[in-house]
Amino acid sequence: MEPPLCPTDEVADALAGGRPVVALESTIVSHGMPHPENVDTARALEDIVRAGGAVPATVALIDGSIRIGLADDDLERLGTGADIAKVSLRDVGAVLAGGGIGATTVATTVFAAHRAGIRVFATGGIGGVHRGDGGDASADLTALGRWPVAVVCAGAKAVLDLPRTLEALETLGVPVLGWGTDALPEFWTRGGGLPVSARVDGPVEAAAVLDAHWGAGLTTGAVLGVPIPREAEADPATIDAAIADGLAAAEAANVTGYAVTPFLLAHIADATGGASLAANVALVRENARVATEVAVALAATR
Repeated sequence: MEPPLCPTDEVADALAGGRPVVALESTIVSHGMPHPENVDTARALEDIVRAGGAVPATVALIDGSIRIGLADDDLERLGTGADIAKVSLRDVGAVLAGGGIGATTVATTVFAAHRAGIRVFATGGIGGVHRGDGGDASADLTALGRWPVAVVCAGAKAVLDLPRTLEALETLGVPVLGWGTDALPEFWTRGGGLPVSARVDGPVEAAAVLDAHWGAGLTTGAVLGVPIPREAEADPATIDAAIADGLAAAEAANVTGYAVTPFLLAHIADATGGASLAANVALVRENARVATEVAVALAATR
């Protein structure tokens, strides 16, 4: 039995009519930022998508169903509720069966977007291979290797092992496209040391590459890396020091698994006096804008 998928009427009508839809994840609301920045940012992302001519579809698990598109009170509930589950792929069945509320990770949002027929998804940064020799790797990589959805992001989160993450994506056959750049964006900074597999210089070119990728019969997703706006870029040395300190703090506190990333994000926000949070808001807004342009261009090709 397949899990129940519940798009809003607006999302269902847009998909039926071939109009552009952009998926948005919900862990950024529940686990990625403090309140009220989390809910304010979620609302802003939906506004950006609408202003660009697409329909936003924020994804979450609520009351035993996979919601594709949320009401405003759902966003508030995700942003203020206690013990909101962080739902990766392995957790979907348990949360649905329990009938509670859960925020979807990148991996689960990719899965839900594909099930709904949405081809473009905007987020902050993807997960990947963690630093060290523990062998921990995000299910985001699994999802990208399995379902044909374009994930528009500021690269992988900089707390990860970025070279090994790129290698994993290559192994899975996932193209990593650079939006106006030849280098992988590194979340809070614009990057420069790691190459992307191809560069695209606008939404029409991005849509053409995605159409050709999927039209050839390939079934993997794609990463579209968008550099953080220059005016919002954090100081690389400050970020590197905060990451190193945060990793040491996580180890000392015995934080493991997918609890590591939210722990590090909170630690780094505190260590940078809120500068990393401001950068996070700026980059995810930029990603939503670019994702909307790409979704509109993709819809035009169909």
